Amino acid sequence: MPSFIQSLLRFVFKLVLGVFAAIFAVSLLLAALFVVALSLLKALITGRKPAPAVVFGKFQRYSPQGMWPGARPTADTAARSEVVDVEAREVQEPARQLDGQPHAAEGDDPRPRA
Repeated sequence: MPSFIQSLLRFVFKLVLGVFAAIFAVSLLLAALFVVALSLLKALITGRKPAPAVVFGKFQRYSPQGMWPGARPTADTAARSEVVDVEAREVQEPARQLDGQPHAAEGDDPRPRA
């Protein structure tokens, strides 16, 4: 008999944990839908594009292969995929202080001597 009670309690415990997990998952889904609905409502009121659409558009625009890698390349993606060879050089520019004056040379002390 104790084995039957143990297995029954184990089953009830697993059932309760499963129900709590389902409630948690559904509440997260509802919270996400609520945030998306508020974002869309804000976009309608302000007249701007919704943030997810802007992010998705930027991803699509700056993706090197376009949105779908298996799709046929367009003229735009072919032009962006060309490799341009450049000759790099180091830019030599004197260091400047915040006030725009060049630093004093080493050994020069800009402070007056007393």
